[in-house]
Formats: sequence, structure tokens, C-alpha cells
Amino acid sequence: MIRSTVARLIIRNTALVSTGVLAGAFTYARIAVSPTFRAVPMDVHLTFRVALMAMNAPFMQALMGLGAVTSIAFAFASDGRARIVAALAGLSALTSLLVTRFGNVPINERIKTWHIGSLPANYEAQLNRWETFHDIRTVAAVLAFILLLTAVELANRGARAGVAALSSERNVLENATN
Repeated sequence: MIRSTVARLIIRNTALVSTGVLAGAFTYARIAVSPTFRAVPMDVHLTFRVALMAMNAPFMQALMGLGAVTSIAFAFASDGRARIVAALAGLSALTSLLVTRFGNVPINERIKTWHIGSLPANYEAQLNRWETFHDIRTVAAVLAFILLLTAVELANRGARAGVAALSSERNVLENATN
């Protein structure tokens, strides 16, 4: 278990920020970017999607990994129910990463080869499949963030209970010596 308060705070805050940013980014993509792709001509869609992939790929996958690792580290730094819930948050963030890596990324690689005059016959099915994978990873990312918020609250409650117990013991000892 991680005992240093500073290390624990850094791990907790990094996990909260990384899972929160990830959940927000995927949710924004779901409610704003994906509908925009469907609203523009296919040549604009493909041009923008390929450019977006180039910018997002290294950042988003690193963010997913960071969220998974720091959530699991927070689980090791916690105990009781907070540990279990933080571990579930880490697994949810890892699910988001794995769905991206083995679901969205292979489709992205195919999309990079598409040309407007010669789209594959099943291009719409592939785009729909990409959306399904995106929905799954979005739910996993939002779940990771919610679980992590819950784990932090559980850890805080445990810490407050520990402080209250120590204070109560101190009061008993002080009263016994008076």
C-alpha cells in the first residue's frame, strides 16, 4: 500500500483528471463530432476524420493508459470498498483502451486508405461499426470516471472515520488521566 500522502494525492488526482478528460472527450465526440461527420459531404468527412486521427491517436491512447494505470495504482493505495471500486475504474479505463486498440484503430487504418471516388462497398457498415466501438469505449470511459469519483469518496469517508476514531481514543485517554 502506498503510504506517502503526497504520492497518494498525485496518483488520485492524476487518475481523476485523466479519466475525467477521457470521459469528456469521448462524450463530446459522441454528441458533437460524430453527428457533424454525418452532416457533411463524404470528402469533407474523410479529410477531417483522417486529420483528427493523426492528432488524437497518440494523445488519447496515452490518456487511456494513464487513466487505467493510475486508477489501479489508486486501488493499491486504498483499502476496503475504495480499493475494489478503484480497481473497477482501472478495468473500465483499460476496457476503453482495448476497445480502441482492437476495435476503432483497425477501422481507422482502413479509413486512411479510402478515396472519395472509390469507397469500399461496405464503407457505411464500417463507419457504423466504428460508431458502435466508440459507444462502448465512451460508456467504459464515463464508467471509469464515475467509479473513480466513488472510490475517492469512499477513501475520504474511510480517512474521516479513522481521524474520528483517533480523536475519540485521544479523548478517552485524556479523560482517564484527569
